[in-house]
Amino acid sequence: MSTKRDRPVVTELRLSAFKSHRGASFPLGPLTVMAGASGTGKSSVLEGLGLLGRLAAGEELAMAFDGVRGGVAACVPHAAKPDAEGRRGFRIGCTVDGAVGPVALDVAVQTEPELRIVGERLTGAGETLLATALRDPGRRTVQAAWHTAGLVPVTRAPLPDDRLATSLLPLRVAGTTEGQRLVLAAAEQTVLALRGVFPVDPRPHMMREPARVADGLLRGGCDNLSAVLRRTQGECRTRHAALVGALRAVCSPPVEGLTVVPAGEPGTGAYAQSVVAAVDRGPLGLVPVDRLGDGELRFLALALVLLTGPGVLEVDTSGEVPDAVQVLTVLADGLDTGLDRAQSRQLLALAAQVAERGHIRLIGTVHDPAVAEGAEGVTLLRLGSPAADRERVPAQGTGPEAPAAEAPAAGQAPPQHAAAAMG
Repeated sequence: MSTKRDRPVVTELRLSAFKSHRGASFPLGPLTVMAGASGTGKSSVLEGLGLLGRLAAGEELAMAFDGVRGGVAACVPHAAKPDAEGRRGFRIGCTVDGAVGPVALDVAVQTEPELRIVGERLTGAGETLLATALRDPGRRTVQAAWHTAGLVPVTRAPLPDDRLATSLLPLRVAGTTEGQRLVLAAAEQTVLALRGVFPVDPRPHMMREPARVADGLLRGGCDNLSAVLRRTQGECRTRHAALVGALRAVCSPPVEGLTVVPAGEPGTGAYAQSVVAAVDRGPLGLVPVDRLGDGELRFLALALVLLTGPGVLEVDTSGEVPDAVQVLTVLADGLDTGLDRAQSRQLLALAAQVAERGHIRLIGTVHDPAVAEGAEGVTLLRLGSPAADRERVPAQGTGPEAPAAEAPAAGQAPPQHAAAAMG
């Protein structure tokens, strides 16, 4: 897995029944930008992928909704009616491409009356590799069946209903048969791609504050920007120089460099424990970043994310797999917020340049589609456009089906799942 083609990446997101989306699918390239009027569901797309990323990292279901506006209840499709047993929920999924080929993951989540994963299906290489189903609502488990292709075609076992079963397979599958090895490879490919999802939402008012030196992993809100800049300045001069060059293109001159200065009072024990980033303006001296505009700060934070990687960002990637075969997928809602059109296009040009190397992908939403029109390397998806919707979104009910209610035997097509409770 040393080539760009073999690095696992999410190539499609499916929102079969999630928030305002029904039967929707979204192709995702190295640099994907979504545009549309307010209320067209742009942010929901990023939230759906972020939710899958947290589940793939092993988080409990109840804890995985931190980045979803409105929490669990908001994920249920609008106007979805509960079934006769009072059940409602949502369905999401994705396709991950890599060494195994395209692998599809689809998940059905019940939100009422109890929050649980009631169905999951992993398919690839022409096989149903994993299928789970809720058989006994009184137990906090689902029945799982995964492809074995040995003396027994499938292996069945109960798995917890509050975890993504795909993320648990490496702990449960022995890998003694060819079928089991295929299941492991597909599961690891899917989990590896999803664990690299990093939602980022720079908050300029927090970025202006001093940051503790020891706080060296950049969080999604970028509030500890200054501490991370101190680290990157010393660890990689090439990337730091590229960051200065990017900042120089959007700030008023002169911009000679980017550094950090102690934030504490001289002569005190706290003098060097906190730092504040500053722009070196040559003859004008050092200007702390708290004097930069919101747009300049957001640009700086997003450029820093694109020019660094998992070792600098607070993202739970796999520690067992070399960074060279991992891909970071940055989710940036409101990519052009606070930026003028020239700054936005400069940021997209930087993202395209970085994405071309194959280690970082960017999926963002914009308010102004003009910033992405004609931009090299950008896949522009227009949400809410009737023409675009006809090409991209299948009619309601024709999207990916929910995971099967009954776990099928390996190699058999799963039966259709018509659970009204899943939206």
